[in-house]
Amino acid sequence: MNRFVIADPALCIGCHTCEAACAETHRAYGLQAMPRLRVMRSHHESAPQQCHHCEDAPCAGVCPVNAINRVDGAVQLNESLCVSCKLCAIACPFGAIEFSGSRPLDIPANVNTPKAPAAPPMPAKVSSLLDWVPGVRAIAVKCDLCYFDADGPACVRMCPTKALHLVSPHDINRASRRKREQTLNSDYGDLARFAQNNGSAK
Repeated sequence: MNRFVIADPALCIGCHTCEAACAETHRAYGLQAMPRLRVMRSHHESAPQQCHHCEDAPCAGVCPVNAINRVDGAVQLNESLCVSCKLCAIACPFGAIEFSGSRPLDIPANVNTPKAPAAPPMPAKVSSLLDWVPGVRAIAVKCDLCYFDADGPACVRMCPTKALHLVSPHDINRASRRKREQTLNSDYGDLARFAQNNGSAK
């Protein structure tokens, strides 16, 4: 079962600290500096929206170069393999994937990687209008739960109101057990009471 970060709109104050922490943390590790989450506002509340790390992630299913995979209970994107086809962003039901342009992590100047065929040679300089630099392109950006940081997601740590929480399979199991216990102790979980109510309704 995958882990993911969830936000409590009742606690979020829309300060964008989570976005800043996300951007700075990834920039420091040589990844795209674009935030992996976006604070959204309604008339009554605000909360950051980000990748849900779906169990059957549609983004991973449509990626033609297998740049998106399930790793250690999370859906991770390898920036070095992304070819910027945009299919993952189209497939994501939550709009959690955006694109940012800079040199991807671990991509050399000639764009050659062990997992990709050799890039064509650098083109001759023709005009500043036609110049292009291999390896500098818009690539997919999505939440990676700060897998490189032993302290966990930066957004969770830096939120001043503790509105963000990293949800693990243990948390989900505990919440499910608590709901089952509540159902057992309520009238809805008492089949005798249910049958009695149905009998009186006739």
